[in-house]
Amino acid sequence: MSAISDENVQALARRLVELKKNIILVFAFNGTGKTRLSVEYKNITKEMNDGNHSGVYYNAYSEDLFVWNNDTIKLNLVKSSLNQYHSSIDEEKLREKLVAYKPKFDFQFNYHTDTSLGISSISFYTQSENEEQPEVIKISRGEQQIFIWCLFLTMFDVQGWTGEQNSHFFIDDPVSSLDDHNIFITASTIMALIDDHYENRKIIITTHHVGLFSILSNWMTKGEKADSYKKFTKMHTLKNSSNELSLLDCRKDVFLYHLELLQMLQRAVNDKQLYAYHFAILRQVLENVSSFLGVGRISYVLEQIGIDDTDDVARIINTLSHKTVFLYEAKELVPDNAELLSNVLNKLQDKYNFVLHIGGGNYA
Repeated sequence: MSAISDENVQALARRLVELKKNIILVFAFNGTGKTRLSVEYKNITKEMNDGNHSGVYYNAYSEDLFVWNNDTIKLNLVKSSLNQYHSSIDEEKLREKLVAYKPKFDFQFNYHTDTSLGISSISFYTQSENEEQPEVIKISRGEQQIFIWCLFLTMFDVQGWTGEQNSHFFIDDPVSSLDDHNIFITASTIMALIDDHYENRKIIITTHHVGLFSILSNWMTKGEKADSYKKFTKMHTLKNSSNELSLLDCRKDVFLYHLELLQMLQRAVNDKQLYAYHFAILRQVLENVSSFLGVGRISYVLEQIGIDDTDDVARIINTLSHKTVFLYEAKELVPDNAELLSNVLNKLQDKYNFVLHIGGGNYA
């Protein structure tokens, strides 16, 4: 049982409820208390709304509504308050949201005999134009998480659900089982959700993944729409110190996630698996260094580490770190761009000699 008191978590949740910002991004390592925070947020907002939900949620409990029946090879849905909205899900919109992840499967909803009771299960099939009868398959854990995430993204458009619970979206760690490329696709889907709703709803995102946090914070503070987001945005780290949780302001407290990002980049270079989104990570690192140096220009950092043609290199980094590039680009970088990224990373390390621990396992 956690030694962190309920009163401590409740106080932090109430702080988020009372915060007059519509975009709240929270980083915390796994096991810190993100899910407890989301549950307390839900409880407080229900109390303020006569015991009724005032917002919608995506978290580990959302994924628990989906359970495989290995005998029928179907993903069964546990009955919940969401079943009444299933008939309003637009299947084609769901397929559109899945496209960015390049799925290798198709799906079919299996409704209860009384369709008002919603979906009873989901069947998945191989995706092949040459097959008259596609094969029924069980999708992987990562594919399942992607599907459930896209299903909830589609449900966020169901006015019957979100129209009645229109105060906030609370998204708790949607990326726990995804590889790096799909994590950054997910970042782009979150930004699309923010673009559509941030002026009218509070959107809280909590994550343990430093890359996801980094890219979202970068887009919201330095992206092309940063001026629009600025007055709406607040970023925190959730920390546990001696069994006391606290929310720290990222813009006031030091948060050394650049080391995690550098480790992520170095692994990709070592494994020769560089993709367009790695330029987004590199740009974040360069911006962190430039901020530390008090300059605010990545071209200045490039000059300091000995890069020639700094304006051209900065332009390439800025272009390839744009979300629309890696959203649809899953292939490895062309050799010239891979060499450029490796060169910048090597010179950055030679200049500042960051202490990196490169090994296997989950680095987020």
